[in-house]
Amino acid sequence: MTEQVSATPAPPPRPRRWPWFAVLLILGFSGGGLYYFSVRPVDGHDESIKNKGGRFSRYNDNSPAVVSVETARSGDFPVFLNALGTVTALRSVTVRSRVDGELIRVAFREGQMVKEGELLAEIDPRPYRIQVRQAEGQLLRDQALLKNAELDQQRYQTLLEQDSIAAQQTVTQEALVKQYRGSVEMDQAQLANARLQLEFARISAPIAGLVGLRQVDQGNMVRAGDANGLAVITQVQPISVVFTLPEDQLPAVAQRYRSDKELSVDAYDRSGQLKLASGKLIAIDNQIDPATGTVKLRARFDNREHSLFVNQFVNVRLHLDTLRDVTQVSGAAIQHDAEGAYLYVIDAENIAHLRRIEAGPVQDDKVALPAHLAAGESVVISGHDRVKDGAAVDVAERDGRPVAGKPKPPAGQGPGKPGRPD
Repeated sequence: MTEQVSATPAPPPRPRRWPWFAVLLILGFSGGGLYYFSVRPVDGHDESIKNKGGRFSRYNDNSPAVVSVETARSGDFPVFLNALGTVTALRSVTVRSRVDGELIRVAFREGQMVKEGELLAEIDPRPYRIQVRQAEGQLLRDQALLKNAELDQQRYQTLLEQDSIAAQQTVTQEALVKQYRGSVEMDQAQLANARLQLEFARISAPIAGLVGLRQVDQGNMVRAGDANGLAVITQVQPISVVFTLPEDQLPAVAQRYRSDKELSVDAYDRSGQLKLASGKLIAIDNQIDPATGTVKLRARFDNREHSLFVNQFVNVRLHLDTLRDVTQVSGAAIQHDAEGAYLYVIDAENIAHLRRIEAGPVQDDKVALPAHLAAGESVVISGHDRVKDGAAVDVAERDGRPVAGKPKPPAGQGPGKPGRPD
């Protein structure tokens, strides 16, 4: 009997796999073909592709760059130095008692403006009045003794002339008179001190200024050694601002300060937008801080409107000088590269010319160019990215006004975008 063996079905053939480098090669050719057909002019319709804004159309765009220009102008140019400052009081006094005793009266209100010598508080004066009376009694007693000793001296002197008394007794009496005179001098000094202590029981304002919060209430015992005192008086009219400047700006400031001593200083709020007060520079520190390389200066303000407060942070603008009839343009016209600052000047045929410059002082959005630009010349302030030296440009805006029939500068090429000269 023949045994039948069932045959195992053969596995299906495996699909052919392309090597990875072959796949990359095919994709590379495909991408190149897409690139070729996307940028290759078809039947002379390259202009339509460019106008449709295709992906690679900007590489074939030879049209003039669309820019905005500004006319350089001539005029007075104020030069300011900006700094950070802190409002400080010209005088600040902590009012303390000079004698010990019970505080029986507080004569000021918190936040009150007081004058120099005005009564602020009063301490119980009775103990000091008693001391005055004691000193007066001691002085009267010693004055009486002195007077009696002087009468005896005169009598002894007469007897000595008559040779009726020993000279030794006269000399002794003279010494006794001097002793009593010394006692009287001491008594007078003690009386003056007692009266002074009585005056100290009335606490007066040592300076004119603004009184702060009260530190001690009526009825408390106060002492001359109390650290906190009764209150703090701060002079706010006038007031000062202390600010710092870099040491390289010090020579120009010091020269102007020594010449006229009328350098004006303006104080602005933290945002730098609101002007708080105007004053003048009154002092320059005598040394430079080696840690920061800055020097301290002090400006004085009348502060009539109480717009400045002690320890307030302010932005300071020091008016250093005013340049007369100097050419100035917007800061957006200034560009920078590896060689330094430059700008594009547009001539009458709308041709751009790159001009190297050295920027002068800056004020707000204006830059002074006293030696590199003439008044009336036009400079590019927007659209620098596509401007080339010696190439034509299409002026879309002039001095902030659009030119009729001209497109606006492309987005992303506004003021401040750095260009790249050829």
